[in-house]
Amino acid sequence: MRISEIQKLAEIMERYSLTAVRLGEGEERVELERAPTVVAPVVQPAVPAAPSMPIVGESTVSVETHTPSAASSSDVRSPMVGVFYSAPSPDAEPFVKIGDRVHKGDVLCIIEAMKLMNEITAESDGEVVDICVENGQLVEFDQCLMRIE
Repeated sequence: MRISEIQKLAEIMERYSLTAVRLGEGEERVELERAPTVVAPVVQPAVPAAPSMPIVGESTVSVETHTPSAASSSDVRSPMVGVFYSAPSPDAEPFVKIGDRVHKGDVLCIIEAMKLMNEITAESDGEVVDICVENGQLVEFDQCLMRIE
């Protein structure tokens, strides 16, 4: 395969936001891979703080809490892979901070997955004792987002 063909493949990857391409013809193989792009918090789409009507495509996700064996705190874990946002928009206050009291159903954060903003809510009342991820950070499924005591 010629360099010009590989460059065209790289352009196609960029245009369609692909992270990997693998091609083979006979014994010739080409694999192109690039790290996924993470949206920086300053360019994230703004999410209204309290919309009067539901936004199409927005969903609310309740998170199961896992209680550690010897402690009274509960881990809030990510129900999906996505980008963690601590506030509804870049210039807004975070939903919660360490030391805040939360009640069942309170919004704790947003996980953006596939262009959808998913609100993560508290499963029970408590106090936020730790926030384990940074705003704008890519999170994995079942990763600890915060701890509530």
